[in-house]
Amino acid sequence: MVALNMAAGYTIKHRDEFEAMEGSGDTTWKLARKALGTSAFGFNLVEIAPGGQIPEHDESESGQVELYVILEGEAILRIDGEDHPAPAGTFASIEPPASRTILNRSDAGVTAMLIGVAPTEDYEPLSWA
Repeated sequence: MVALNMAAGYTIKHRDEFEAMEGSGDTTWKLARKALGTSAFGFNLVEIAPGGQIPEHDESESGQVELYVILEGEAILRIDGEDHPAPAGTFASIEPPASRTILNRSDAGVTAMLIGVAPTEDYEPLSWA
């Protein structure tokens, strides 16, 4: 399902086409940004096995704001040590200094999209957004 039209400026791929990288904590990272060649911001999918979690971290050094979107499963978002239930459909915007992780304490897999961008002073949200 690869659609690539560099002249028109787009790439379309299914997540099954993304390179997979095994991570710590029973996770598999699907390298979405790399597969699509996006350079304006970072994003990847992470599949978290039952009992697994992504590494707890903050983005103080990078200055990135992260958006976590739970696409499938029943996750727990731990932000600054506080646990928040996060079923599929949950969005969380997390500022750089907050520590964060996604935990899977369920019996089924969790799939999340993680998006990170370093904000600039030039960004102006649309008036309706």
